[in-house]
Amino acid sequence: MWHRSCTRSFVGSCVVIVALLGGCTAEPAGTPTSATTTSSAPPAERVYVSLGDSYATGYRPADAGAAAGATRDGFASLVAERSDLRLINVACSGATSESLRDEPGCAPFNRAIDAPDPAGRTQIDAAVEALRAHAGDVGLVTVVIGGNDLTPCARASTVSAAASCASRAVTEVRTNLAAILPALREAAGDAPIVGLTYPDVFLGAWVSPDFPDGQNLARLSVPLFRDFFNTALEAEYEKIGATFVDITDTTGGYEPLTELTQDPTYGPIPAPVAKVCELTYFCEQTDVHPTPAGHQAIASAVLTATNR
Repeated sequence: MWHRSCTRSFVGSCVVIVALLGGCTAEPAGTPTSATTTSSAPPAERVYVSLGDSYATGYRPADAGAAAGATRDGFASLVAERSDLRLINVACSGATSESLRDEPGCAPFNRAIDAPDPAGRTQIDAAVEALRAHAGDVGLVTVVIGGNDLTPCARASTVSAAASCASRAVTEVRTNLAAILPALREAAGDAPIVGLTYPDVFLGAWVSPDFPDGQNLARLSVPLFRDFFNTALEAEYEKIGATFVDITDTTGGYEPLTELTQDPTYGPIPAPVAKVCELTYFCEQTDVHPTPAGHQAIASAVLTATNR
């Protein structure tokens, strides 16, 4: 989630210091003293490799006069800054679990700011190459993928059709992650890997005029994320010893829809819906991307999970 372009569209920080220490050696009187010099190698730079879709690139839609595109407000940039890690962001806006595995290249508009040119490599290949190039100096790897696999289901004509669509999408995501994640773990070695999910943006259908059956879709989305999509993601990340961070949960997506709050725009609405309206652009623009506050929330969840 999950932008597609115009064409188609955690973990402790560790500093390694090598020092050669020498001391003065006493010599007999009348002879010169000698001492070895103290020298040290500079600390090795620690890196953070980010994979995924537009959540990882920091994409946001045109808003308040700003053009659409990748920004430095993205959670990956925030995590890197607060963890004192150098970010290598190989994510690509619009990526699906399949394209991350099989599709080479990424259009410049779809890359994160200061992202390396994938030079015809798939995203997973670019990530593996970066990890191997920095073996021993990797501080963090994050993966956020699967939203673009799931998003088309929101446009299904009925709630039952949306459920069937979601079932197929989750099966595909699991298949692709099962192929991607072992290669990522092998290249990352013992470095921490964090897998992420998303805010339940479909809760925003509750107030969106674009969804005639929006309240039922919002209700369906809660068990879809809690019991199906996120459960599937967590199972795949656990297989490689990665930490799974349930962003749906940390952003209030599992709270009861019967608990209402007064929203300045929409009046009395369920508190989880109001939260999604604050953290994403879905209610305002029917756009799934996080607001700056949303990226802050995701970054905080990653930092907490990785004890930073």
